[in-house]
Amino acid sequence: MDIASNQTDNIVLLLTGLTMVLVLMGLIIVARVHALIALITVSLITALVTGIGAADVLPVMMQGFGSTLAAVALLVGLGGMIGKLLESSGGADVLAQRMISLFGLERAPLALGITSLLFGFPIFFDAGLIVMMPILLSVARRLQQSTLLTVLPAAGAFAVMHAFVPPHPGPVAAADLLGANIGLLLIVGTVIAIPTWYAGSYLYAMYAGKRFNIDLPAWFTDSESNPNSQRQPAFARVIAVLLLPFGLICLDTVVNTLQVAGMIPQESPFLSGLRLLGKTPVALLLTLLIAFGLFRKQFNRKQYEGLCNDALEPLSAVILVTGAGGMFGGVLRAAGIGDAFAQLLVDNGLPVIVAAFVISVCLRVAQGSATVALTTTAALIAPVVTQVPGLSAVDLCCIVIAIAGGATVLSHFNDSGFWLVSRLLQMDEKTTLKTWTVMETLLGTIAFILALLLSAVF
Repeated sequence: MDIASNQTDNIVLLLTGLTMVLVLMGLIIVARVHALIALITVSLITALVTGIGAADVLPVMMQGFGSTLAAVALLVGLGGMIGKLLESSGGADVLAQRMISLFGLERAPLALGITSLLFGFPIFFDAGLIVMMPILLSVARRLQQSTLLTVLPAAGAFAVMHAFVPPHPGPVAAADLLGANIGLLLIVGTVIAIPTWYAGSYLYAMYAGKRFNIDLPAWFTDSESNPNSQRQPAFARVIAVLLLPFGLICLDTVVNTLQVAGMIPQESPFLSGLRLLGKTPVALLLTLLIAFGLFRKQFNRKQYEGLCNDALEPLSAVILVTGAGGMFGGVLRAAGIGDAFAQLLVDNGLPVIVAAFVISVCLRVAQGSATVALTTTAALIAPVVTQVPGLSAVDLCCIVIAIAGGATVLSHFNDSGFWLVSRLLQMDEKTTLKTWTVMETLLGTIAFILALLLSAVF
């Protein structure tokens, strides 16, 4: 009787959770309610209908919101300021021109894609694409071919870095909810992102560029683009700013791995100091401070302050929506919906990494936001992770990548990235579906397959 009653309770909880997710989608898609407002509203309703006491509703909501912000806000803010500094200094142009000189004009799409991979480490997808767009179109004009040949490899590079590699908010939030190591995720995400980009973005762009002849958009003039009229930074300085946080974060992971393996002492003030330098917020802070010094000839103190303010202003919405997604996930966990869902998956024997991908795809297609899909899926799948024995640190990172892959596929009319690419290239919706949507689906699927294989090996 107890078993049957428990199963009934789980079914009721699952139906409640499904209903709340559908309500969330309806608010965002049909009613056009802002994602932040929708997530807060649905979190409150979910807490009330699942029996969480009135006195505990706000503490439960704030706990999920605050814990997510604690993991995400600093990383997004510092990463955004680094990206803004590189953008305003002309770093994108410096990287693009150097890559083209190394690879040659005929291989410019490959050069620009690699440049965007580097530039995409600290900067968000939309900001990076907008900064690079004049350069991409200038090269397309010189090639006298479809703009897709240069734009898609760069757009795909920004997309994979934004989806799979910290310090971007989606993978950071998912890693925090699942307990994955950020430093190891940085390595795993990078290892998966590079072949994913090459196969799903660069090679596909070579095909799409020949099949779809997209002319230069009307807004693009014939004048050469220069994102910054003042003196541009040296290539070595730009590379230093891009690689420094990556190296510092990897340092923490390497030292920790050696300590766990017993190859170096566990207790050492010196090693503890090295690991502190590799903690993501510290690594990004040090990178930002060093960047201030490297670009001191281009900006004065007042300009630095203005750049930082300009960087933080558009990030507030991203941070708050991410925190609200964590709030919704916290309510789902507190209500027991996550545990009921976990039991369902365990009973059905569906591998957790496959379930994570499928759920993320469903949420992505339904409501459009990759960040919401990432955060919500991670919150739903977190109880499953705790119940599956033998999951390694690499397995946890692969699950995060699988969720991110699901949150990348099938970008369509409810995704801001879809409209950004469509409007920048002045493509009609049908062509955008045939090009941008197909590429995003390839990227997400390839990343999931690679994560699945990597998890099976390790």
